[in-house]
Amino acid sequence: MSANEAGAFDTIKARVEADGVEYIYAMFVEMHGKPCAKLVPVNALEGLMADGAGFAGFASGPMGQTPADPDMLALPDPSSYTQLPWQPNVAAMQCDPTVEGELWPYAPRVILRRALDQLAEKNLVMKTGVEAEYSIVERNDDGSIRVADERDTDALPCYDARGLTRMLPHLTDVSANLNAMGWGNYANDHEDANGQFEQNWQYADAMTTADRLVLFRLMIHTMAQRDGRYATFMPKPFSDKTGNGLHTHVSLWSADTDEPLFPLGAGEVDSKGLGLSEMAYQFAAGLIGHAQALVAVACPIVNSYKRMGVGAPTSGATWAPAYAAFGGNNRTQMIRVPEPDRIEVRLGDGAANPYLLFASLLACGMDGVNNAMDPGEPNTANLFSLDPAEIAARGIETLPPTLIHAADNLAGSTVLADGLGSTRGGPYSHYFAEVKRAEFLSHHHEVTAGEIDRYLTLF
Repeated sequence: MSANEAGAFDTIKARVEADGVEYIYAMFVEMHGKPCAKLVPVNALEGLMADGAGFAGFASGPMGQTPADPDMLALPDPSSYTQLPWQPNVAAMQCDPTVEGELWPYAPRVILRRALDQLAEKNLVMKTGVEAEYSIVERNDDGSIRVADERDTDALPCYDARGLTRMLPHLTDVSANLNAMGWGNYANDHEDANGQFEQNWQYADAMTTADRLVLFRLMIHTMAQRDGRYATFMPKPFSDKTGNGLHTHVSLWSADTDEPLFPLGAGEVDSKGLGLSEMAYQFAAGLIGHAQALVAVACPIVNSYKRMGVGAPTSGATWAPAYAAFGGNNRTQMIRVPEPDRIEVRLGDGAANPYLLFASLLACGMDGVNNAMDPGEPNTANLFSLDPAEIAARGIETLPPTLIHAADNLAGSTVLADGLGSTRGGPYSHYFAEVKRAEFLSHHHEVTAGEIDRYLTLF
């Protein structure tokens, strides 16, 4: 064990003892964001810190491995150590998978780490905050789902205090856990769909936020299960209700002085009137310019494209963008500027892998900065009420209609090929696109109940 490893071991050992922790989750996620872990007793902590936890990578999900490949050794990041308040004898550490001593380029956390390291070479840090929406449901005898709260049937349930009150035991427990972990919970609300909620915590550097979102999802699933319910971050669990998004707030900061770089600087001219710096506008322009490919990572499953589009579901409003546009405090577009210190990217949904999403946002945004791209004039119109011909006349592009369209666009993106890095088989973006094409075709080849209902005797 090196001196650095010994120091990290001593630090974690002291925290484990102080916290009364008996077990460690050595965690990583695969392409889909599924949390994978081994439960390591603390008596084996020294070996975990020195050598990592071993995994048969091919069995965990799309990780670029076959049964013929060597084990992945997942090396814990000591800075990610978090005691789990809902299971206080357990702590979690997020890991960077390696194979034969080298960081594994198919691992989403490794991809983000390398992207952030490259950003640090420019004396820059990306900070992010997320709005993680989820639904609490129960299963029917036929396998279908229903909203868990049988009284949550209002046509416009968003912010409803009664629905919030009925879920207080769950929401307050989650809030207490967020604060116990030091994340700074500042809001909890009933969202736009029946049975849908959102709980917010403070922003941080992109890696920390990604690690926390992985743990947040695990916590929500665990707490719902303990109540005999299911939690889902699925983008569109109900066809007639608002879907689950992952709105992401993004800003760049200087690494050495921790100075925010997206607010308008002293003496700088505001070219768009939204209070942002030229760097922020250029970053937004990069996201808009590459939106057709970026959406494959931000909205990565077949179900994602049932959430997107124009028109309101019966539960109220739609919160998913249909067009690659930006502007001020306008929720009908892909990028909103809620305050003059950050941009809100409204593209992502509950299925997005946060490590891959943040790496992709960074690649596209920095391409805008590096090439001084212009996002155009801010949109102020309600895009959901404009005629499509008028939207096209304004030069605003419609986002792809399906996962396979988005995957094809991703495969053709050189910016995302560079931003997500290379693997032994070529760009990771090509591997991602290949997996997603197969996912789409597998779904597309299934005959659904809806098809039977519509077509069985139509002809």
